[in-house]
Amino acid sequence: MKICKAIALSAATGLLGIASFVGWKTRAVAWELTDPPFYHPQPLERVQQTYAELAKGDGADPGGTWHSEDVEELQLWALQRAQPAKGTVLLLHGFGDDRWGTSPALKWFPTLHAGIFTYLRRDDAMRSGGRTPFVTFGARESENIVKIVHHLEATGTPRSQIILMGRSLGASVGLLALTKLEAEGPPLGGFIWEGAPGSSRDFGECLVRGGKDRFWHPILAPVIGDLGSRWAAKRGQYQREETDLQRAVGNRRLATPSLCFLATQDRLAPPAVQRALASRFYRIQVVEVPTWHLHCAEVLGPDYSKAIQESVSAWLK
Repeated sequence: MKICKAIALSAATGLLGIASFVGWKTRAVAWELTDPPFYHPQPLERVQQTYAELAKGDGADPGGTWHSEDVEELQLWALQRAQPAKGTVLLLHGFGDDRWGTSPALKWFPTLHAGIFTYLRRDDAMRSGGRTPFVTFGARESENIVKIVHHLEATGTPRSQIILMGRSLGASVGLLALTKLEAEGPPLGGFIWEGAPGSSRDFGECLVRGGKDRFWHPILAPVIGDLGSRWAAKRGQYQREETDLQRAVGNRRLATPSLCFLATQDRLAPPAVQRALASRFYRIQVVEVPTWHLHCAEVLGPDYSKAIQESVSAWLK
């Protein structure tokens, strides 16, 4: 009898430990999905210094002149080239980033004007000490992009001259926005993307799995990813289905020409998901790179910007 009680007590203790671990990891996933702990907006002085350097340009990039304007509740920063440009690239920032961290990417587009903004103006809210909007993993952020594209159209830039570029969550947000834009009107000039997480649920599970397989992953990672993403959706007041890229695209084929940098070793944006999404474009070039996303430019070196500029030239003749 004592042995049975000891076994039961050990089992109960083990189950309690597992439940506590699952609860802790679930909360961590939910909080990281809605309010990335590693995201800290840079001081405005540093942002202004970076923008001033980009305006000056260098040997490969002609620079330009910055101006900003309010577009409904958003603040759009635009770099206007001194010479006539083929169009405008809208730079979409990633998960733990904002307009400052993404702005140097404009150097890959020396023949285009550039536009950049922070989703939901989270950086301004954090600097002012006000309530910071939660990340909604593309549900609300994609609507921001649609508004900016509508604004560009209304001020004289046709869709055929607008290019989107996004990496990591910026790629997911861009894909969600693209499905909405093509559902209401003609295609854009082009879309460049790298490492799009398939959904908030998928990304939650990938966060749990991390960079190395553990013995408990097959059983607990899907559960924690599911629970964490549900909690995140409740915090952010959105539906998880709104973040599901394959569900959003559905059976449609996207007419906007595309360039995809596919990181073949990625565990946060699995290659199988990237290939499935790439297959939904009528016209796409896929460049496979043996690394994780956000490192494709580092691995490819000059070939990264070369692929971008060749695509832009082909799209905006």
